[in-house]
Amino acid sequence: MKHLYDVAAPLFKRDITMRYRGSVMGLAWTFLVPLLMLGVYAFVFGGVFRMRWSDDTSAPVGMLDFALVLFIGLMIHSYVSEVLTRSPTIVMGHVNLVKRVVFPLQILPVMTVSTALFQFFVSAVVFMVFQLAATGSISPGVLWLPVIVLPLTILLIGAAWVLASITVYIRDVAQIMGLISMVLLFMSPVFYPMSRLPEHLWPVFQLNPLTFIIEQSRRAVFDNMAPDFTGLAIYTVVATLAAALGYFIFKRLRRDFADVL
Repeated sequence: MKHLYDVAAPLFKRDITMRYRGSVMGLAWTFLVPLLMLGVYAFVFGGVFRMRWSDDTSAPVGMLDFALVLFIGLMIHSYVSEVLTRSPTIVMGHVNLVKRVVFPLQILPVMTVSTALFQFFVSAVVFMVFQLAATGSISPGVLWLPVIVLPLTILLIGAAWVLASITVYIRDVAQIMGLISMVLLFMSPVFYPMSRLPEHLWPVFQLNPLTFIIEQSRRAVFDNMAPDFTGLAIYTVVATLAAALGYFIFKRLRRDFADVL
């Protein structure tokens, strides 16, 4: 385990620093990007379209409040999207490591998830600062976010292993993931609450792995309620099984990586 950490830590640090290398703002972009994203969506949906999150039409339209509710969903979708779009090319982008027989290639997809998770928590910090400025306090429910996203992280590791290995043989996967990411954005309760959907569509949306995580995050942060631990436990079991399957697929397909690349 220590050996894997010693190998993964430098790669993770390099991935973070290389992303913004050469830019004037450098690592400051990790904070500026989610902040700008929050501002744009708040202005467009809360200011221009005057969208309401609550079904109560008599409730005042609060652009800042709407932005905060919206941002929680965007944080989670961005986390998933980064893993889905970067994982397919992670092995092909490290051909020199593939040629090394002793290098643990399974670390590369995990590194992608780790980098995306780092950005997620940076966005969480931006959220807390924005919430403090807008409301004068920070919701204690924010502390539940690491617990809520844990099963999602396990699931994403499994997905990253599958995508990274399959794309070595089928290069189209990288392009398809961008489309799937966009579909997930609008098929998840990011811009709307589940209560706005017709009830006959609820079972379909519940199959979306983002739905439960987004709903539980908003429940914890805005309602100050503990998450649904039974649901999280079931999600964790399913995610662990999926991750195990993903690891098995990666191990089987990696045998010919060097020949294909």
